[in-house]
Amino acid sequence: VQLQAFGGGLVQAGGSLRLSCAASGRTFSLYVMGWFRQAPGKEREFVAAINTNGGSTPYADSVKGRFTISRDNAKNMVYLQMSSLEPEDTAVYYCVARRGSLIHFTTREYEFWGQGTKVTVSS
Repeated sequence: VQLQAFGGGLVQAGGSLRLSCAASGRTFSLYVMGWFRQAPGKEREFVAAINTNGGSTPYADSVKGRFTISRDNAKNMVYLQMSSLEPEDTAVYYCVARRGSLIHFTTREYEFWGQGTKVTVSS
């Protein structure tokens, strides 16, 4: 599967942004989807994931209550709605996918990665 993330940009602290990820292929519904991010000088970290039917959506503690992940299997799309953004959310955000039903939280478990979209939150 090929992934293309978009929707990043510059936003003020407290603002909102929605990231989108378009996936190619006819078996999108068989993939766990997720988002990771990498801030300057830091390691890539898990943000959120969603299982194949959308029934399970774990989040990193740092974004819980502010970010919402969702998917539309009919459109091969996954979204990350980000609210109450903080300067600490500044990072390149990557859309990821893995075949199967189990959600994982480490980078090595996801074999497909999008190119990343940059989010900058100004204070």
